[in-house]
Amino acid sequence: MGMSVGTGGGGRGHRRRGRKHALMSEINVTPFVDVMLVLLIIFMVAAPLLTVGVPIDLPETQARALNAETQPITVSINEEGRIFLQETEIPIEEVVPKLEAISKTGYEERIYVRGDRNADYGTVMRVMARISAAGFRNLGLVTLQEQDS
Repeated sequence: MGMSVGTGGGGRGHRRRGRKHALMSEINVTPFVDVMLVLLIIFMVAAPLLTVGVPIDLPETQARALNAETQPITVSINEEGRIFLQETEIPIEEVVPKLEAISKTGYEERIYVRGDRNADYGTVMRVMARISAAGFRNLGLVTLQEQDS
């Protein structure tokens, strides 16, 4: 599909019209591998940034970490007292109806409550009381492990 531009003379580099050249039937995979490696690096760098969620300064305890195989439901309370279900901000009145809608889909795992270290203790307890009063008994508080200094 290319066109040869020449001087028009019968010189050395000139091709004759009747001669046919064989087509190259090999696939060059080097550009494909280069693109795949760049995409791999991009996803390796970006993947940890996607799981951040709501930024909360959690208190530290000496409890061991829990192993969970499914995606847990988290209710977070930030420093200003705003409430989040997963990463979506919701008013306190909607916490129980949203959790009940999730439980209708068959979710029976623990609900984790994450309260910022500087959040109002009363707000955290109001959220936990509403969840508990709605019949959800499997609650857990999320903390960070203490670092030995």
